[in-house]
Amino acid sequence: MKKELMDILACPLCKGDLELDIEEEDEKGEVVRGTLYCRNCDERYPIEDGIPNLLPPDLRE
Repeated sequence: MKKELMDILACPLCKGDLELDIEEEDEKGEVVRGTLYCRNCDERYPIEDGIPNLLPPDLRE
């Protein structure tokens, strides 16, 4: 995931701002693994293989 996406991403539940927590980056500085956190609704969204999963918690596998 490109870090620039943080400018347009919002929490799908409350539309609040998301905070990026990076666990792993590639050589280009893109996020490979981490989480997006919403302080408003205290929800975390995983980033796996560079893809953020912004599905509501009850719809995730």
